[in-house]
Amino acid sequence: MQEYDYEIADRDGQIVIGQMQGESEKEVLRQLSRNGQTVIQVRPHLANTRSVLRRKLKTQEVVIALHELATLLESGVSLAAAIDAQARGSYHPLLVDAFDIISRNLMRGESLLSALRDSALPLPEYFFNLVEAGEVSGQLASSLREAVAQMEYDLRVAGEFKNALTYPAILVATGITAVLMIFIFVVPKFSNLLDGRTDLPWLAEAVLSTGVWFNNNTWLLLGGLIITVAVLMQLFRQAEFRQKVLDGMARMPVIGEWLSEADTAKWASVMAAMLSSRVELMDSLTLAAKGVRIGRRRLRMEASANDVRSGSSLAEALEKQNALSATGYNLIRVGEQSGQLAAMLRSLARLYDENSTRRMKQALTILEPLAVLLIGAVLGVIMVGIILAITSVNDVNL
Repeated sequence: MQEYDYEIADRDGQIVIGQMQGESEKEVLRQLSRNGQTVIQVRPHLANTRSVLRRKLKTQEVVIALHELATLLESGVSLAAAIDAQARGSYHPLLVDAFDIISRNLMRGESLLSALRDSALPLPEYFFNLVEAGEVSGQLASSLREAVAQMEYDLRVAGEFKNALTYPAILVATGITAVLMIFIFVVPKFSNLLDGRTDLPWLAEAVLSTGVWFNNNTWLLLGGLIITVAVLMQLFRQAEFRQKVLDGMARMPVIGEWLSEADTAKWASVMAAMLSSRVELMDSLTLAAKGVRIGRRRLRMEASANDVRSGSSLAEALEKQNALSATGYNLIRVGEQSGQLAAMLRSLARLYDENSTRRMKQALTILEPLAVLLIGAVLGVIMVGIILAITSVNDVNL
């Protein structure tokens, strides 16, 4: 016997949710239908798989599931059948729960937009707007594909950003660890050179004294390091702090240009997806501006939207706010004149994406040697300090 979850509507139209044991799903369905009840859904009970500790639901898993859903709809599968198939798929338990909620809501006559919002899936706001546009226009499959493609683009950009900073971060962390190890375990071996000496070079005395202090306060140092990491992790959970860090990085040379161009590429990509799904221009501008991460660029895009609302063309509004390059204004102007604004925005997104990739390579070309030079300089100073201490002692003995 296996346990099944069921949802039925009784004779009074009330929704009843419960569990029942049976040899098969068909048997449970037959038992529930005996008294004139309307069976909404029957599925195997998943309590055993949900009782274990859940790992975090990754955005990549959500994108894969939605990509499969869009493929089913494009292949002619009905929405209800496609959602039901996803609910029975071997996904993360939270995804299965979400598709289960969507399926039940659709059976009650709700729209896909409403069902998606009730599912609590971690989706960006533009996803809901694209789904709504698809339902209104009757092009749900293509709108869902646009939304999934945009999520894949966002995921790729975030991955590139993380990968770009991983190697420099490893270099810095390794360098700090090496310096600490030298100060804690190597430099104190020469601490006896400080005994009764007043004629040591200042660099030698500074290095040896620092090493002695590190050795005597190892646990204090370790505790301070742990507290610092914990505080930084807590701060980075706050959106306001992350925004300040990002805005600060955006003001830096090379890195700031890279971030700005990546942000603009995302804005143009969201705009293209929205317009392709027949979302109104003003709604597209408002939503795309909200997705811009750098504060000052977001203000420019919001100001451009206000100018368009006041009667300006999109190209004129963006040029007034100095939001893009001359090439960008020309592409958008041609798109407005030809009625192919979505296509031109896609070209603009590709252009800025390629530029941001080049900027990223330039930034890495600068960051990696700087990290190596900084670590080498610190280690070199320590070694010079130790050598000066040894040679000064030998000079005195001679």
